[in-house]
This record gives sequence, C-alpha cells and structure tokens, in this order.
Amino acid sequence: MKGRLLSKVCGLEVQLNDMVQAEILVAEAINTSAIEGDQLNERSVRSSVNRRLGLPSVGMPVDRRIDDLISVLLDATQNFDAPLTKERLWGWQAALFPSGYSCMHKIKVGGWRDGEEPMRVVSGPIGREKIHFEAPPAEQLDGEMKRFFMWFDESLGSVDGIVRSALVHLWFVTIHPFDDGNGRLARALTDMVLAQNDKQRVRYFSLSSQIMADRESYYDILEKTQSGSGDVTEWLVWFLCCFAKAMEQSENIINMVIASQSTGGQSPRNN
Repeated sequence: MKGRLLSKVCGLEVQLNDMVQAEILVAEAINTSAIEGDQLNERSVRSSVNRRLGLPSVGMPVDRRIDDLISVLLDATQNFDAPLTKERLWGWQAALFPSGYSCMHKIKVGGWRDGEEPMRVVSGPIGREKIHFEAPPAEQLDGEMKRFFMWFDESLGSVDGIVRSALVHLWFVTIHPFDDGNGRLARALTDMVLAQNDKQRVRYFSLSSQIMADRESYYDILEKTQSGSGDVTEWLVWFLCCFAKAMEQSENIINMVIASQSTGGQSPRNN
C-alpha cells in the first residue's frame, strides 16, 4: 500500500502535488494539536501552509503560533537528514510555545524540564486524580536523552523504518523531556523517521489524523505499554494498524484533490 501511494504522489503534476501536500499538512497540523485538546482555526492553518508551499493565501488570517507549528512539521520531514540534537528539539519545543506559556501556565521552553515535582499524566477531579503515567525525574533527563539520541542514530538502517518510528514515538513520550509539547514532538519525530526510511521530503500522509480518530485507544495503549512489563508488542501492532489506516486516508485525499481539479472545484477541506 505504501509503495502504491508513493508512486501515486510522485506521478502527480507539480500543482496537484503541492495541493495534496497542503491538504495533508493542514490535516496534520489541526489533528496533532486537537489530540492535545488545542483547537486551531482551519483558515489560519491553511494560510500558513499555503504561504509555505507557494499557494494562494491572499485574504487569509496570519497566526504566528500556527506558523511556528508548520515550521516544525516541515522541518521534521524536509530536513529529515539533518542531525537530531538536543538543540534542534529545544528549538522545536520553543516554537510550539512562543509566549512561554501553555494556556495560562508559565512553562520552561527551549530546554528539558527541571522542576522538582513529578511529571505525571493524570485525569479526574482534584483530590481524586487517577495517575496514568509518571515520567522519569528531571535529574535523569540528560542521561535518558543521550541514550535516546544514540539509539536514534544507531538504529537508522538497522531497524525496520516503521518499527523504528513506533519505538521512537513510544520512547520519547515515555521520557517526556519537556514541560509541554511532548506528544506533538513525538509525532513530529515519528514523521521524521518515516521520511528517513522513505527518503522522501514530501509529507504524503497524516498519521495524527488517524491517531485523532482513534484517540481513546491511542492513550489506552500508551498507558498499558508504559505501565507494563516492557513488552512493546501490542503497541507495535496498534501503531502498524494506525499507519495502514493513515495510508488509506491519504489515498482518499489524493483522489479527492484530483477529482476536484478535474471538475474545476475547490480543494477539499480536512478538519
């Protein structure tokens, strides 16, 4: 399926290719944010994407925060062969929070979290919270991330690309190295690994759109894997199924763009 999709993308005319890229990138930006409960304005996202890809954007709103998110998503795939360093990750995370705030809370940007309080994923009312996951303490982050970077480099070419992307995603969100933005950056890293595997600078699918569609099971399988014995088999199975569904959805988007242009219509919208 992936090979067929790549062939279809590569066979598109330049204008259609740009339009397909735009639709998929809009979907990715909206959904990677929606997974975290952040609802982006679609017209602002489309404005940023169109400007970056050289498509019409006159009259569309401009939002710096969205521009920075699009820059991160594009850097992950267009520059997949650039080294992954802590400085690069710090820059990505800082770009997601240009004000230094997440909602109304001041957070650390451009560096690993350093608070003394445990980093926990919780739900439920105050006083009756359920702890789903507790990340490694801040003092362990330098060592954990050094191991992560080492494995990231050593696994390139020696571990199957899709399996490697699933492991990168899981490992990064488990370390949870930042005050905020870990989920969005894990998904950007996943896309970077897949781009490395395919040697493609063009984003031809939106994994976040499919994760959003299966959001409840996404968090369930993460919690189960992170609190289990260390066996990642179920996570890999879930991820591979998600990836296959994302490929199917991308083929639908390509067909919709082609159909809309053949009838002189507008590009389809992806929310």
